[in-house]
Amino acid sequence: MFCNQCEQTAKGTGCTVVGVCGKKPEVAALQDLLLHALKGLSIYAWEGIKVGVHDREIDRFTIQGLFSTLTNVNFDPARFQQLINQTVTYREMLKQKVAAAGGNITSTDKSTTFSPAVDLAELVKQGEEVGLVNDHEALPDIQSLQQILVYGIKGIAAYADHARILGQEDEVVYNFIYEGLQALTNKELGLNEWVGLVLKCGEVNLRTMELLDAGNTGKFGHPVPTEVPLGQRKGKCILISGHDLEDLSYLLQQTEGKGIYVYTHGEMLPTHGYPELKKYKHFYGHYGTAWQNQKKEFAAFPGAILMTTNCIQDPQAYLNNIFTTGLVGWPGVKHVDKGDFSAVIEQALALPGFEEDIDKGSVLVGFARNTVMSVAGKVIEAVKGGDIKHFFLVAGCDGAKVGRNYYTEFVEKAPQDTVILTLACGKFRFFDKKLGDIGGIPRLLDVGQCNDAYSAIQIAVALASAFECEVNELPLSLVLSWYEQKAVAILLTLLHLGIKNIRLGPSLPAFVSPNVLDVLVKNFDIKPITTAEEDLAAILNK
Repeated sequence: MFCNQCEQTAKGTGCTVVGVCGKKPEVAALQDLLLHALKGLSIYAWEGIKVGVHDREIDRFTIQGLFSTLTNVNFDPARFQQLINQTVTYREMLKQKVAAAGGNITSTDKSTTFSPAVDLAELVKQGEEVGLVNDHEALPDIQSLQQILVYGIKGIAAYADHARILGQEDEVVYNFIYEGLQALTNKELGLNEWVGLVLKCGEVNLRTMELLDAGNTGKFGHPVPTEVPLGQRKGKCILISGHDLEDLSYLLQQTEGKGIYVYTHGEMLPTHGYPELKKYKHFYGHYGTAWQNQKKEFAAFPGAILMTTNCIQDPQAYLNNIFTTGLVGWPGVKHVDKGDFSAVIEQALALPGFEEDIDKGSVLVGFARNTVMSVAGKVIEAVKGGDIKHFFLVAGCDGAKVGRNYYTEFVEKAPQDTVILTLACGKFRFFDKKLGDIGGIPRLLDVGQCNDAYSAIQIAVALASAFECEVNELPLSLVLSWYEQKAVAILLTLLHLGIKNIRLGPSLPAFVSPNVLDVLVKNFDIKPITTAEEDLAAILNK
């Protein structure tokens, strides 16, 4: 086993015994094998594109397969066996279609001839024999760029699947995924070509996030400022975690009138700001904090729990109360069909629920691009008048690794004449801090989920337009925390857009080689975080 795709990877280099996330070696091997199989499928899909062969069913399956290999999504070996077998079936189907259309099917890459073992144990052995990214030796810097590309593509796949569920798709996204995966089998590509693919990954991810934004806002409306209770209501309860707004919508519809309060957890917090979701009176509040605290928080929750996307941890302490849906999987956890949450509701009704009302205050969400830009004039006036000196986008993924208290300290120590924009679960380091306001503008503005990064980018672009300057000339600094592959995709998007002076932590990716890091520093001025005091001083005194 070797896995280095998340920030918490063992010893800062790679997990070799068991994943820090809880992933066992056999699951790691099966994920590697699935990626290997998807490369073979992509070779024929890419050749098919050249001769007009497209298959939307295979497109959708490909992003679901990739999404399943992200950190904290699917830990179930049986599910991976099904995905691997289906990949090979689709590969052979595509091969025939491409041949019939006169396309090239002469590839002899191992990924195009691989035949999956019938026995699961043998399938694991096959996975142990394939490379993490490629099946040939590559120079360290090329290997680094290949890994950056793979992890960026995984992030794109996650966002594309979220968008697909909401009816938003673009062939450009699917085509690039095939282009990138099949490139991993090409031994002839040089350093510049790999750099080009990595930056193109950022460009395509921007389009993918645009699709997801259109899906979310088109179906559920644009978020509006909303106070979200952190306490509890007496009564039966369901906790929903992950990112999927449609799953939440189905759950709210199916629980209406049943005497069950629905609470959000983790990245679901911003959903309280969407008009088509907040209209449900039993959609009450938020419970708990970020994903890495779920074992303690879920064990204390007196109702049923539904995991909709990535973030699941070992649920043995509450195995009977937790359910997975979509691509999420854990051995022994009951998996429910997407959109049918009757089993979750039944379990919630059988559990005690909260015994009394408790007030624990509230937090404010709903500051996506429409809300912020509706008061753009007021913001611009405050900047020109000197009331707002600087904006900080303190955003990204949270995690358990030591050093993430930096982000709490950074926000707490930011001067009173600065504004903090935040998104993703990194906000849980400071989401309940009362930072006050500047002329009625809250100093802490929650833009949304990591899935809402497009909204934050549009805010920056709109402000730059209003000030008639480039984004890099704005009084705006990005201080980011990363954990998994969606964060990699967002970082590549920022690089594609030419955003500079990004501070990244709590540690730099293990898959970035010294030379590649040097290029990022020289061309984009990416900096590792130091201390809150030092970084604030450097930003505000430059």
